[in-house]
Amino acid sequence: MLTPFSAILYLGDPKSVLISVTVGDPKSVLISVTVGRISVTVGDPKSGRISVTVGDPKSGLISVTVGDPKSVLISVTVGDPKSVLISVTVGDPKSGLISVTVGDPKSGLISVTVGDPKSGLISVTVGDPKSVLISVTVGDPKSGLISVTVGDPKSGRISVTVGDPKSGLISVTVGDPKSGRISVTVGEIVLNENYLEELLHSLGLQHHPRKKLTLSILLEIRYYTPTDRTNQSLQSLPWCFLRKLMMMNTTARSISCAAKKAPTSQDLDSLLGDDSSDEGEGVNPLDLITALFLCSDGFLQQEMAVKMSMCQFSVPLLLPNSDTQQPTLMLWALRDIVKKFRPHSFLESKGFVEQSIVLTQLPLISFVRLGNSSLSKSHILNQILSNPQQYHDTFIHRNMTGGDTPKRISEGLVEISWYLPCGNRNMDILPEPVAVANLRGDISAFGTQFSFLCKISSAVFVFCDDFQDCEILNPKHIKAQLFLVCSTQNSSFNREAFKEHVTRLQIPPNHIIPKTQKVNDAEFIKKLNAKISDVIKENPLKMSVKHMSAIAHESGISVDEDYIHCQNAKVKANAITASISDVLKYKQTQLPLQGEIWKELARLEKEECRLKKAGDKNIEKYKSELRQQKQRLRERQRSNGMSTALSCFISALSSPKEERSYFLKWMKISLDHLSLRHLSDLREMYKELCLNSPQNKRKIHDLDRQIASSSLGVEHFLREMGQLYEVACSLPENHPYRQQMQNLPRYCAQLLLDGLPVELIDGDASNIPLQWVKDVLTELHHLTHPNSRIRVITVLGVQSTGKSTLLNAMFGVQFAVSSGKCTRGAFMLLIRVQEDFREQLGCDFIMVIDTEGLKSPELAQLAESYDHDNELATLVVGLSDITIINIAMENSTEMKDVLQIVVHAFLRMKEVGKKPCCMFVHQNVADVSAHDKNMRDRNLLLEQLNEMTQAAARMEKRIENKKFTDVMDYDPERNTWYIPGLWHGTPPMAPVNAGYSEKVSEFKFNIIEALKKVKLVRPAHTIREFLDWTSSLWKAVKYENFIFSFQNSLVADAYTKLCSEYNMWEWDFRKHFYTWMTDAETVVSNFGAVMMAQPASSLDNLLIHLKNEASVELDKGLKEITEKVTEYFERKEGHVCLVEKYREDFMNSAKTLKRETQNSVMRKLEAAVEIKKGMKKVENIRKNHKTTIEQQVLKLLDSCRQAKTQMSEKQLELEFEKMWKETMQKLSFTGLPRQNVGQEIYRLLRSNLETKGGPVHEMLHKASRLDQCGREPFDVGKDKSVVVKYFQTVFKPEQIRKMQETKEMSDSIIKRSEQLIADKLATGTDFHNTHVLELLGLIDKDLERHSDLGISAELEASLKIHICGHAAREFQKMHDAFIMFNDPQQCLEKFKHQYCTDFKDLFHERDQCNKKAEEFTTLCLKPAVREYVTKSLGPEIMDEMLTGVKASDFSNRSFFQFSILKQLLLGDEFGEFLQYITSYEDFVKEWILGEIEELLSSRDGINIIDMEEKQLKLITRKIKEAVVNVQIRTVKRTKEDMNIQTFIQEICSNLSELLVIPKDVLDAVMLLNKAKPEQFSDWLLSSISEMEQSLTAEFQSSDADVRTRLATLPFKPQDELFRRLFGCGKQCPFCKAPCEAGGESHTEHFTSIHRPEGLGRYRWETSETLIPDICSSLVASECRFRCSDTNWVYHPYKDYRKFYPDWRIQADTSIQASVYWKFVFAKFNTQFAEEYEAQPADLPEDWSLITEEQALQSLEETFNMKTSE
Repeated sequence: MLTPFSAILYLGDPKSVLISVTVGDPKSVLISVTVGRISVTVGDPKSGRISVTVGDPKSGLISVTVGDPKSVLISVTVGDPKSVLISVTVGDPKSGLISVTVGDPKSGLISVTVGDPKSGLISVTVGDPKSVLISVTVGDPKSGLISVTVGDPKSGRISVTVGDPKSGLISVTVGDPKSGRISVTVGEIVLNENYLEELLHSLGLQHHPRKKLTLSILLEIRYYTPTDRTNQSLQSLPWCFLRKLMMMNTTARSISCAAKKAPTSQDLDSLLGDDSSDEGEGVNPLDLITALFLCSDGFLQQEMAVKMSMCQFSVPLLLPNSDTQQPTLMLWALRDIVKKFRPHSFLESKGFVEQSIVLTQLPLISFVRLGNSSLSKSHILNQILSNPQQYHDTFIHRNMTGGDTPKRISEGLVEISWYLPCGNRNMDILPEPVAVANLRGDISAFGTQFSFLCKISSAVFVFCDDFQDCEILNPKHIKAQLFLVCSTQNSSFNREAFKEHVTRLQIPPNHIIPKTQKVNDAEFIKKLNAKISDVIKENPLKMSVKHMSAIAHESGISVDEDYIHCQNAKVKANAITASISDVLKYKQTQLPLQGEIWKELARLEKEECRLKKAGDKNIEKYKSELRQQKQRLRERQRSNGMSTALSCFISALSSPKEERSYFLKWMKISLDHLSLRHLSDLREMYKELCLNSPQNKRKIHDLDRQIASSSLGVEHFLREMGQLYEVACSLPENHPYRQQMQNLPRYCAQLLLDGLPVELIDGDASNIPLQWVKDVLTELHHLTHPNSRIRVITVLGVQSTGKSTLLNAMFGVQFAVSSGKCTRGAFMLLIRVQEDFREQLGCDFIMVIDTEGLKSPELAQLAESYDHDNELATLVVGLSDITIINIAMENSTEMKDVLQIVVHAFLRMKEVGKKPCCMFVHQNVADVSAHDKNMRDRNLLLEQLNEMTQAAARMEKRIENKKFTDVMDYDPERNTWYIPGLWHGTPPMAPVNAGYSEKVSEFKFNIIEALKKVKLVRPAHTIREFLDWTSSLWKAVKYENFIFSFQNSLVADAYTKLCSEYNMWEWDFRKHFYTWMTDAETVVSNFGAVMMAQPASSLDNLLIHLKNEASVELDKGLKEITEKVTEYFERKEGHVCLVEKYREDFMNSAKTLKRETQNSVMRKLEAAVEIKKGMKKVENIRKNHKTTIEQQVLKLLDSCRQAKTQMSEKQLELEFEKMWKETMQKLSFTGLPRQNVGQEIYRLLRSNLETKGGPVHEMLHKASRLDQCGREPFDVGKDKSVVVKYFQTVFKPEQIRKMQETKEMSDSIIKRSEQLIADKLATGTDFHNTHVLELLGLIDKDLERHSDLGISAELEASLKIHICGHAAREFQKMHDAFIMFNDPQQCLEKFKHQYCTDFKDLFHERDQCNKKAEEFTTLCLKPAVREYVTKSLGPEIMDEMLTGVKASDFSNRSFFQFSILKQLLLGDEFGEFLQYITSYEDFVKEWILGEIEELLSSRDGINIIDMEEKQLKLITRKIKEAVVNVQIRTVKRTKEDMNIQTFIQEICSNLSELLVIPKDVLDAVMLLNKAKPEQFSDWLLSSISEMEQSLTAEFQSSDADVRTRLATLPFKPQDELFRRLFGCGKQCPFCKAPCEAGGESHTEHFTSIHRPEGLGRYRWETSETLIPDICSSLVASECRFRCSDTNWVYHPYKDYRKFYPDWRIQADTSIQASVYWKFVFAKFNTQFAEEYEAQPADLPEDWSLITEEQALQSLEETFNMKTSE
């Protein structure tokens, strides 16, 4: 049967040209063509009636009518004759040729030709050369050939051909040069494929019939705003609909384009006569839904159907398809819909049905239309399905938005919905469930659909008013009960015809439901409901959608599940699920690895961390036992092998993507069905047992356990895969079994990318299979872009409060929400961010983590339920960037419990450097004023949160956190959300509340905005970083004391970088002040020595000036460092936020650095000035003596010249000797006064110890002659106080250890003090009391560092007396040497030869230029240059060490430790290990010295000679520049102004800030100097060059090795590196591992790798064997310790911070922990025992299996030194 069809085609500008082609029945040959304002109608060729109407309001109306060709009746009507040319030609009436031409050059040409009526040829041509050519040809009505051609040269050619009506052949050809040619042939039912293509094009879906829309594309995170309610174009409609549908918004179908702007003024007539719609361009919602289903793949169709069903929308059952011209049964699309209802037959038992709707056997009532009906079938259906108090539009009808828009592709669509009772007689419309189908369109045109509905329906309700053709209702073809629904009020209703048809069709009167004028809508609906109820009561045909597929195949209807990939996947899934009858037994046999064995493994892992059951056992042995138990369990798991089911599952996962996706969906569907069925049976048994046998507790408990374990899903198979992989990973890498499993993580990673939830935490075992998760995430890293970044959103809350539903609504995802499928553990799901939105959001993926409900009733009975919740909350909060706290307002008690857990989690995250954003969501709050009304509640909540924060802070020992906002980014106004309840009414017939969806949409937008803000605070993790973070978090969570257990490579890396940067800033500061201090000391030394512009008139003023300058420089330096610290923490990269808590430490370190430098600088300035003052008197005496000598020499010279005799050299020398003796006898020599250095030191020592007690004063009294003290080696054992203190204890090993450590400390302090004294002696200056103050400061600092040894005041005094005795003797020698060196007589005698030579030269009038230049260079410049080079060398070497090939080793303390430990391991020398452990300070100094020596002795790299030459060239250039500058100035002066003395003084003045010129030597050079400046300067430049060559040769030929040279430097790089890398010098109180914390003022000590205690000399009290326990394990255990700090009372290791509050020992009980030291201890156990005079440790067996490679690998991992991929 043929049906009318029409097409709307946009050609050129869619607004200007409308083409409509309507072809009716070929028997009547009704053809209508409309182009713009031109309408062409061709009637019947037999009657020959042709009507052409050209309508244009502007130009007038033209009508041409051609009557019967026999009568040749022609009527022409012309509107405006001026504008239109009309030509009418009538041919021969016999031949029947009629030609009508209407022509208007402006508007176009219209030609109508009517041929011979016998041949039936009618041709109509409407032509406009500018726009459109339309040609309509109607051939022979007998052959039924009709051809319509619409041609537009711009857009293409469209041809419609209607063939033989008998054969029903219709051919539609659309030709478009751009898209290609499409030809569609339709059999019985005609659909214009143009309509579909044009509609899809207008909706922007033109590419998707072939390239289907997918769920992943739809779910991509993209920018949108919830306030944007209007759609500006048709292209936006599909996406708006889908977005709203995914958020379960019941207004999704009520969408349209923005209406065109109404005219500003309109007259009443036009207003009343305007029938045009106010809406903009529209599309019928049914067309939109049909188009989207046609353009979507099977998985998006499923998701659309599920969400439509939740919104109580009807869903497609039969989908019309223009590709095949046959409908498709949407079985697959409906597979995922699960409904829960309670029929009235279940009321007594209070049971319910929960099942997939496609498997549920239900009666089907179909509603169809025949011909015309004035009743709105869909509207009436909605009234039938709706409760009178709560109407809902299940089916789209004409009165809905867009419902009156003509349908273009949805005719023939069959929709289905269900009425499901809730079990309340007062509310339920129908007592039993029923399915309702609705066919769109006239059944006369859709016979296939109608026939199918008749076969599957219990009853068919036919809406019909006119009954023109009722043959289709013949009861012979219809098995279902037939009901007629008509409206007698319709004008087309013919009572007589109606009776005739009803009688003929044998329809009983009670099956006729008329809508008369007397029956209102409510009564009419009640009648229909009654009829439906009657049908249900009569035990009707019941059929599931699944069984409909067989009938569909019989009816020639395709089924969507017939798709080849879907069928293949179904076979694979059935192979796994078909054999499942008992879920519990199936899990035990086919999924055995995740049962009790896995739970026991999880328990052992936690026990390995917490060591609660160790008792008195050796901790390391106990850990070894636990590892062996784990290994045995893994062996048991491995012995189970891979089950058949898992083998099939893994094989299916390796299928191509589409088939794999179908397989996983089939698995989910089948397993959900099995679980629901199994759960239903168990619940029934449980109910029966509780009612009938309540005393049978054991059976009830067993059933309860079965119910808890009845769930079976895809996650269980993936979990089994994970366990299989974990077993494989416990084997060696090259093991075949492990190789076989290596692809499993990749399969799982692919599922994550496909958008499936993957288990992160196993809820049954409360554990993470860490190796599995790490390798899955590693594979994900490989499958995505290497730098892909992810943000994490998690949800926390009480069980069954709608957490999963909230996430599903927000992101359109598919977390399990059905009954019996409460989330257990945590699942992660990956959502892509749209490419053009990634930059704004700062990430490529959003990871959404759904969690198990806190306060779960199933876990409440377990003792560790609170711990479980705490662990879960800590982990997910730690992983998240935004945490959603979901709260059901009505349960305040549970809310408080949950908030306590959450606050603990947030507090812990703040401590590890992460401050997530927190959103509180209060669900089931519908009041529009909720936000304002609940302001008081929000404040109350914040108060509670603050109280909980304080309580949690006390528990976590972090009392500085006072408020919730201290640990959380939380704004009560901005971050608190009130969301209405999910359902609008009572389920199962309640749709989703539109308010819920709208509020969730708004909340999602806020979440996206919050993520943008987070981008400004911290960068998103890469997948690899997220992997590391997850691993570290879980590892820490397994320990009870989380804050002190957390260690993470990202944190460690960020902290290491911060330390390295700070160390460089600190070195720049110290280097600057070393240079500044050197220059200042030079200025002080040169004060008054040379003619220069002095900064002060006296030394006191100079000191004030320099101190002020130093203060300014110090403030400037501190500001630079603090600004750099601030700038560093403002960076967005490098995870700086993770080390935020260390900011204050480094700020304080900078202040400490300034304070220490200031003290040192001020002390040195005062000492330099004091020494200079002492020298001033001596210098004056020298100057007077030299003046006297000069006068006597000149006198002698005059007398010799006056003798007028030639005197020989010998005679001159005799005369000079005589004069010298006479003069020396006349001079008075008063040198520097000698002071008693010992007494001065004794005075300073008494001052230092004055606060100590009486015994110390007594000791000082006995040591009054300090220079006699300290001659014997210092012996700690001689000190009674020490001996008494240690031997009063009963713990003998502790005595030995403490005594040994005290001795080592004393030796170390003495050694460092002696080195300081030696350094002071090497300076050659005079003694100053600052030397002693510095010495005592050094001792005090070292004693403070070893305060844990409990040094007594007596021991301190004894040690200081010993050191100061040595200092008194050495400093006295230094002082005496200085006095002797500066004795005036000695100084004069030193220059005697020079005076004599000058005297002889003057007598003989020799040229002194060359000689004086050499003297000045050799005696003045050369020593000063040598000193300059020596002073510059230290910083130069330091720079090289920090920037050279080994720079990283010295950049921070962690890298330094790694370098040392690696070298020790590779060196494999016991003696080296022993020295490192027992004499760490000496070892470090020696190691640093060795590294410097190696670097500076290298032939390939820079050496010390190169550095010396570099500094020599630099200072030589500056000296020459000074000489040249003075030389230039000399030319401009007169001879009187510039003599040789002035010349030399100016040179010295220019160099006064660089070189210290010895004053006595300079004076000697200038005395008796008569050289001329011009010649002198030339000779001087030459001498300087020679000096450079001489010093270069000296440096190159130096026999001194690098160590000797380093020892002579005033700035020793080895000491600076030691200070930098040795740090605070604190050692772990248990194992003596050194602190690695950066900065000088860190408040917390830590080390990366702890050692077995036996290496620190600890031994068991009774057996004397060394202890193998490691403190990082002990602090996680229940073990106890005692020592002097605890007053020998036992305390738990866990409480170590009570005694050592500034130490953080990260709990780590894993086999990987301290593998390095385990290897060392196992290898040298015997040697350590011999050295410590103890018995070898009883080590766990597996320690001896550790290889050197494993030890090195452990070291690299501990210090995060592995090279990244």
